[in-house]
Amino acid sequence: MSFFLPKLRSKKDIDEVIKGVAEKVLVLRFGRDDDLVCLQLDEILSKTAHDLSNMASIYIVDVDKAPIYTRYFDISYIPSTVFFFNGQHMKVDYGSPDHTKFVGSFKTKQDFIDLIEVIYRGAMRGKMIVQSPIDPQNVPKYDLLYHGI
Repeated sequence: MSFFLPKLRSKKDIDEVIKGVAEKVLVLRFGRDDDLVCLQLDEILSKTAHDLSNMASIYIVDVDKAPIYTRYFDISYIPSTVFFFNGQHMKVDYGSPDHTKFVGSFKTKQDFIDLIEVIYRGAMRGKMIVQSPIDPQNVPKYDLLYHGI
């Protein structure tokens, strides 16, 4: 399903999109096209892209083609979804230790739509971190990995 969504193939492409998307939530899905969980997430993203087109722009980023951003956002697990608004990294409190990205796939299309609406409304009010509307049972659980500590 990821062939319905635009792909960013380099750091330059990602930089241009982050700077260029205005007054919308920018959704960057980091992962691989051949990963089953990534494909499940891509299906949700592609099915909601049209409905959310006034609020969000959704792009696919291959972790192997953007190693700088993969390291910068500490993408240890795929898929990981990162959100921006007007060039600013938006953080979401999912009730997990990491507020910088959503790790895993959304359980339903409605979970993703609700999250985008909350990020959009919060960003329009000037907030940089918002509370997740997703039921905590629908948020994938994982442990943060700290290397070299």
